[in-house]
Amino acid sequence: MQFVLILSLVAAAIGSGLVAGIFFAFSTFIMTAFSRIPAEQGIAAMNSINATIVRSPFMALFVPTAILCIVIAVLALMNWRGSASALMLTGAALYVFASFLSTIIFNVPMNDALEKVSGSGPEAVGLWATYLRDWTWWNHVRTVASLLASMAFVRALMVV
Repeated sequence: MQFVLILSLVAAAIGSGLVAGIFFAFSTFIMTAFSRIPAEQGIAAMNSINATIVRSPFMALFVPTAILCIVIAVLALMNWRGSASALMLTGAALYVFASFLSTIIFNVPMNDALEKVSGSGPEAVGLWATYLRDWTWWNHVRTVASLLASMAFVRALMVV
């Protein structure tokens, strides 16, 4: 059981760290670059990314990491190990709630709304401005949560 736990923590640390890096890229330069181009082009580029990402290897990282976090939380609760279990639960909660579920609750609906808009009319420009602000804010949340989850899993590995 110890081997499974260690392997799970290593995989979750790597998975959440990689996801944090992907989100970090969007937060630090991709969305800023999109904000500098005309709304019609930005919307088209983001819609292309959104259509591509759901069929990309990213999903084979993002979803299984969430499942692994649930497994880690169960392992932490089944065999309480003090601070190691607290770190495991913290990492799992950060990733599942603030990264994975916030994506489903906030970012995906914004992506769906953006998919229905095209052109450069006032409606598109207004939606794009709101999208850039709100989507990026929630992406910052996902970035920080994924990074903190990775750090919690690494720390748990050090004390388990």
